[in-house]
Amino acid sequence: MLWEPGTATGLGPFPGVDPLEAARIVFSELASPGLPFLPELPARGVGSDPVGRTAGLLADLHVEVGTGVWRFVSRGGRDEQRARTALTIDLDAVEEMADGYEGPVKLRIVGPWSLVASVELAKGEKALADPGAVRDVTASLAEGLRLHIADLRRRIPRLTRVVVQVDEPHLASVLAGELPTASGWGRLPHYERAVVEDGLRRVLAAASGPAPSDRDAAPADSAGVWIGATRIDGALLQGAGAGFVGLDGAVLDTVDEDEIGEAVDAGVGLLVASVPLEARGKDPRPAMAPLRSLWKRLGFTLELLPRIVAVTPVEGLERLDVERVPGVLRRTIEAARYLEESAAEEES
Repeated sequence: MLWEPGTATGLGPFPGVDPLEAARIVFSELASPGLPFLPELPARGVGSDPVGRTAGLLADLHVEVGTGVWRFVSRGGRDEQRARTALTIDLDAVEEMADGYEGPVKLRIVGPWSLVASVELAKGEKALADPGAVRDVTASLAEGLRLHIADLRRRIPRLTRVVVQVDEPHLASVLAGELPTASGWGRLPHYERAVVEDGLRRVLAAASGPAPSDRDAAPADSAGVWIGATRIDGALLQGAGAGFVGLDGAVLDTVDEDEIGEAVDAGVGLLVASVPLEARGKDPRPAMAPLRSLWKRLGFTLELLPRIVAVTPVEGLERLDVERVPGVLRRTIEAARYLEESAAEEES
């Protein structure tokens, strides 16, 4: 079993600039029930953005901000230090607010392929253009992630497991050779599926513990891939060892049902961002209707739904006022509880 039935969580980004307040809200609202996550505060600026935050984890590689983009450099400077300091402060806040907490925690990174598609080499082209750089960044990210998880475990001694969300919004474009060069006049090289799968596997393996032997086994550390609203390649994600696939709830009516169905049948979980940020009454049924409809079309029993699917708010949480976040998280818990309770009622 990937997560507890009726799991609610968040994607990662959080509004405001106060790490202690963010951690307090996350752990007070999601500690039980739910899956607390390590909040990210992009409003703080350089180093707190997703790419900079992940680049700051890299082992033995260094980055700085060039002309509006992150780039690799021979030695670290102020920008890299800002990223690492911000993450340390966030971890300090979680350590304080999670004092005595026993349970799982989720964290998020940018995946290797989206990272090399976003960070430039010193000569000004995206790292994706250089296969050697891709290999170096992938190895560095895997090692940095191992150290990141070890640090989180040290700070929360009773942490039961870590769930890692690996964001790969550019994965489909990398496979199709659709990403533009830095100049915009050409296209970055196409990579073979086996190469893409292997690179992703290396990073997922750094996060994942031993896989449960069946769906009823005790949960182990796990990692999955967030693809949002982009095309899904279920076979590649399964081959890479993804424990779950993250989807934007807005695409549930158009998603490739064969790809999703085969992944779920193989034991892959779903992380679905489907709870609206704006309050639309207390009834969770409208927000969950597309998910339940997809599940019925796939032909799986409703009893399995809350065990395979975890729900989150839709993207954009970081744009809200901080005061509104607890309400959104509570609605997310209510939506997850509704999936569990309605599945039990319909199966009885």
